[in-house]
Amino acid sequence: MFWQLLPQFLVAGVTNGSIYALIGLGFCLIQNATGLVNFAQGDFVMLGAMVAISLMHAAELPMVIAFPASIALVALVAVALEQGPLRLSRNRDILTLVMITVGASISFRGSSMMLWGKNAHIFPPLGGETPIVLWNAAILPQTLWILALSLVVLGLLYLFFHRTLLGKAVRAAADNPRGALLIGISVRKVVALAFALAGALGALAGILVTPITSMSFDGGLMLGLKGFSAAILGGYGSTLGAVVGGLLLGILESLGAGFISSAYKDAFAFLILLGILFVRPAGLFGSARVKRV
Repeated sequence: MFWQLLPQFLVAGVTNGSIYALIGLGFCLIQNATGLVNFAQGDFVMLGAMVAISLMHAAELPMVIAFPASIALVALVAVALEQGPLRLSRNRDILTLVMITVGASISFRGSSMMLWGKNAHIFPPLGGETPIVLWNAAILPQTLWILALSLVVLGLLYLFFHRTLLGKAVRAAADNPRGALLIGISVRKVVALAFALAGALGALAGILVTPITSMSFDGGLMLGLKGFSAAILGGYGSTLGAVVGGLLLGILESLGAGFISSAYKDAFAFLILLGILFVRPAGLFGSARVKRV
């Protein structure tokens, strides 16, 4: 019985884990660029889905136009968050800036509730609803789209950060902002780019997951927390760690829900996180920092 159900749970885990990985990457991008924890990252997920739904239903745009447009719009919202309240804040203390992102998250959810209501929204999956049966697992075409697009995005991000001058400038500014300024890199532009990429990744995750789970005005809250857990699990600030942490979290969560109880599905993510952090506080790919006094 266990072996018959295992493939299905693994497919579900990898699917959810890919979404967590995309969200976790957004957290890591902003962490590396600014040192902040952006608690509005989950709301970028929700906004991506809701804007796409509005563009398809209200504006009657086809998916091929609505999806990229919604990703671009959410990227602009993320840049506006950085250029506005975060950059203009007189108090540059990290805790103050983090609380600004918390306030932005609450504002996004409140505005979304007034604009789209409290009901859950959904749009048709990519590739139809006929599953593909493989090794006792029913795989939806949407799952294949999630896996394929996640891999493409990860590959493009790797090429961007390691093979382009702009990507190397982002890495330099994240590693040593003062040194980057001295060699002519605009740290402000780099930070704005990091927020744009984080917003785009969140929006993409929202668009990909909505045909499977639906989306409401507060749907990004739990997804954001799980993406944050994935980033912490892998080692906060590590892009590789966010990917591995997201996949591991999704698989363990799916196995726990399938073989223990689905009623505690959301709790498994945080129990797993606490358990691993007790053993390895820096995360799977994080490095412990030693402070000498």
